[in-house]
Formats: sequence, structure tokens, C-alpha cells
Amino acid sequence: MQSSAAWRALVRWDLLRTAWPWRSVAYLITGVLLGEVVLVAFLFALFVSTLLALLLVGIPLLLVLGFSGIPVAALERRRLRIIDPEPADTPHRRLDRPGLRGWVGSRLQESATWRELAYVILMIIVLWPIELLAVTFGLGVPATMILTPVLRAQMGEVRVLKFWLVDTDLGAFAALALGLIWLALALYPLTLLAAAHGSLARLLLVSRDAESGQRLEELTRSRTRLVEAFEIERRRIERDLHDGAQQRLVALTMTLGLAKLSEGAEAADLVTKAHEQAKLALAEVRDLIRGIHPQILTDRGLPAAVADVADRSPVPVEVSMELPGRLPEFVESAVYFVISEALTNVAKHSGAHGASVTGRLDGDWLVVEIRDDGVGGADASVGTGLAGLADRVSVADGRLMLSSPPGGPTLLRVEIPCASIAPSR
Repeated sequence: MQSSAAWRALVRWDLLRTAWPWRSVAYLITGVLLGEVVLVAFLFALFVSTLLALLLVGIPLLLVLGFSGIPVAALERRRLRIIDPEPADTPHRRLDRPGLRGWVGSRLQESATWRELAYVILMIIVLWPIELLAVTFGLGVPATMILTPVLRAQMGEVRVLKFWLVDTDLGAFAALALGLIWLALALYPLTLLAAAHGSLARLLLVSRDAESGQRLEELTRSRTRLVEAFEIERRRIERDLHDGAQQRLVALTMTLGLAKLSEGAEAADLVTKAHEQAKLALAEVRDLIRGIHPQILTDRGLPAAVADVADRSPVPVEVSMELPGRLPEFVESAVYFVISEALTNVAKHSGAHGASVTGRLDGDWLVVEIRDDGVGGADASVGTGLAGLADRVSVADGRLMLSSPPGGPTLLRVEIPCASIAPSR
């Protein structure tokens, strides 16, 4: 299982300057609230169904209680997005038979149903109490200390933690300082606890087998599309060489042959004409090479190559690539062509007045975002352009995310693992 973003954030030296501690706190607080509601509902349903089971009426209610993990798990998969942006689709398969009977029979046979029930029981017995204590001591206690100056101004004296009587301004501000330190130190274990809970939720509530099968199937389709794309590209290069540079070289050869048979001014004119043809052939070969792998990308790296693409775009593009040095060659190539194709799509289809390209390193991941203020409505399932971008990113073991609501704006986000960075020269 790939480590979540929260786990990766824990090893960052600037963790407290990121949003991850607060996202973790939000995940824990919502977990405590949800756990409390689920605990009350579960115990009430268990009590009622147990009483009614004596009259044989509660037996169906016990069956319904067994399915209680399904809605809770669905809510947990949505809540998981707070600390884990990875997709968390339902592990339940589609129904083979319609109707209530088909649904009940299918869900009873699925291991995911019982994993979700086990998660609910684990939540109300173990996870909820632990997270309640963590939130109380990690947030409640330092919050009380931070508010000590305000409370003392209103009440005259305040007893902090039941044993520290604060009745002076110096003591109040000392409590404030200790509360800030306590909060800063507590954010680390709180983030760790949230990451552990998120990993457990993903393990129990998302079918890894189904995900692996879907990923294998998607990779197979992706490789097939790449092979087809490479074949189309090979034919395009062959056609461009045949119709362009090759014809120029044939004409150049014929002109030089005529110049060899001519004399005087006529030969000089033919040599001049051959020189012009040679320059045109060289320009066409350079354009062709640029389409395969631009020289500026090889010589100056990704930021300069992206700036060059932006300068040639008919839509104004702002570029901000904050990279400490050169990236691995295959990463630079993949990102360059993704940005090039994305900006081409912006110019052709979006109707945008402006666009932006940003790139930065987030830990060992290169994150690139292409935004535009166009009409939106981009759909990766329609056409092959966006699917081709996803294929190119998947080859580098990265991921591509698209947000393009009707009316815009459109955001294309690319994340590629990038561990080795060469220092800038």
C-alpha cells in the first residue's frame, strides 16, 4: 500500500507550517463526533433488537444491525479525503440480481460487509475513546491554557489543570506560552494518530484486491493505448520526413546536379537556390526533432522548456516552476509533454483568456498544476487527449487529477514521484 500524504508529511521538518496538522485535527474531531453518534445509535439498536428478539420480531432488526457498517463505511470513505487524497471507492461489487433480496444475498456473501461491521465495532470500542482522549489532552488542555489571560481578566483568578492557581498577569501569560508550546508539540502525535486511523480505514474499508485488479486492468489498457499512440507517432514522423525533409533533400540533390552541369551565372543561381533549400530542409528537421524531444529541455531543464512553450501559446500563460535543480530525464520529458498537450487543449477547446502553470516539489513528489479560466466541462472519458496524458503520467508511476465543472475553471493536477534531484549549476 502506498503511504498516504499524511504519513509523508510526518517526516517533513516544516510540518507545523503545512496544513497537514490541522487537517489531521479536523479528521480526529469529526471522528470523535461520528464515533459518539454511531456508539449511541448502535447501542440503542442493539438494545431494542435484543428485547424484541424474545418476540421473534427483533431478529430482522439484528440482521439490519449487521448491515450497519455499510452506511458508516460509506461516510468514512468520504471523510478519509480530509487526510488522504487517494481515491477510496466502495469495495462492494455490483448486484447480480435486482431487488431487496438480491441486495441482501449479495452483501451477506461479501467479505467487505463484515470488514465494515468490524470497523464499526472497532470504532466504538477502541478508536473513539482513544481519539477522544487525544483531542482532549492535545487540544482541550492547551486551549484552556491559551485562554488563561482572557479568563483571568474576567474572573480575577483561574485554576489551570486543577492545581495551578493563576492570579497574576505574569502567571496568565506564562500559562499562555506553555499552552502554545503544548499545542505545537501535540500536533505531531495527533498527526501520527490521524495517519494511523486513515491507514486502518483504507485497509478495512477499501478492497485492495479490487483496487489491484482495477489498476492492473487500467495499466493494461494504458499500455495498449501507449503502443497505439507510439505507432501513430512513428507513422507521423515517417510521413513528415517523407513529405517534408526528404522532398527538400531530393530537390536539393537535383538542384546541385543541375548546378554541376551548368556554368557561370546560371550555376551560381542554382547554388544559391540549393543553399536556400538546404536551410529549409534543416529547419524542417529541427522542427521535427523539437516535436520528439526539444533541445531546450535537454540543455536548460524543465522550467526553461515550459517557459518556451508558454511563450508560443496563443493564450497568455503565467509560469511559476520552483525547482531546486534538474529532475530525472524521464520525469522532465513526461511533464513537459503533459504541459504542452494541456496548453494546446486550453488554446483549442477552453475559450480561456488566461492560464497558469505552477510546479513545485512536495517531499519526494513533483506537483504540477495547469489552470485556465475557460468554460470548463473537460471530460477524460471523451476523446483521447486527456486519456493520453493520463497514460503518459502512469508510465512514470504518477497520477493525474482533473477538475473541470461546467462554466470553469479547469484544474489539471499532475503528481509524479521524483526522489533524485540534481543540484542546480
